Amino acid sequence: MDRRKFLKSALGVGVLAGTVGKLGNFPGLSAKPLKKNSDEKIDLVAIRGGEPEVMFDKAIEKLGGMGKFVKSGQTVCVKPNIGWDKSADYAANTNPKLVKRVIEKCLEAGAKEVYVFDHTCDEWKRCYENSGIEAAVNEAGGTLVPGNEEKYYREVKVPGGKRLKTAKVHERILDSDVFINLPVLKSHGGARLTISMKNLMGIVWDRGFWHRNDLHQCIADMATFRKPDLNIVDCYGVMMKNGPRGVSVKDVKMYKSLLISQDMVAIDAAAAKLFGMEPDDVSYISIAHDMKVGNKKLDELNISRLKV
Repeated sequence: MDRRKFLKSALGVGVLAGTVGKLGNFPGLSAKPLKKNSDEKIDLVAIRGGEPEVMFDKAIEKLGGMGKFVKSGQTVCVKPNIGWDKSADYAANTNPKLVKRVIEKCLEAGAKEVYVFDHTCDEWKRCYENSGIEAAVNEAGGTLVPGNEEKYYREVKVPGGKRLKTAKVHERILDSDVFINLPVLKSHGGARLTISMKNLMGIVWDRGFWHRNDLHQCIADMATFRKPDLNIVDCYGVMMKNGPRGVSVKDVKMYKSLLISQDMVAIDAAAAKLFGMEPDDVSYISIAHDMKVGNKKLDELNISRLKV
């Protein structure tokens, strides 16, 4: 190896080592560690250091396996973020490797059908294709459905909502037995961060109402409607700034991490910490906590931290 190649290689290793070192203890996620062989309920699993599908396999096993959430003969709706006409290296959408593995695990658990959709921001066919998620769904044996027309949505009441009293929700959310929320962690100009609760904007028809009527309150309101059976936050590549539309590949940091929890507030609080913010820096997290959607106080949770 010549000197130039050696220095380039050494620099790459150094950068990677620095990143792993910073994430090694999952800042903010070390409170109330589980005891060895503890029978206590695990509130959240945080895992780092592997490819998306490998981390998911280990994390879901720690929670008791996919069979704990998906039963034989059930229909499942998996809701990734597919909102943007961007390839996977921009981290604007959920990693297609993770989407594929989640679908495979649902089918292995006996799911009758696994549906996948998003109400995209960019042109939906291009988003589905260029994100890599269309190919991932097809390869896994899932069913990709559109969310681009109002006819796919039905109006429902949001009983716990303060600003958002009603919403038109996609039929697959309403009709499926199991709802798996699968967002990517990324920066967002209006909401500060896109995580699990923010990802619910992709299940409704009229997102504009949220932006016009206190975005953070509407995000928290929608979280009271139907809580996902499982939330999986993709933190493999993380868009650190300029999200969601103006992102460059230079804005993406490789965290190679994954979070799983049934509690949307807890997982969003953990993701905010991982990003480098406090949960209270993201208003909808605190609002949803106060509305008793979930618990943002990580020191009260049993968190299992894993490394691949």
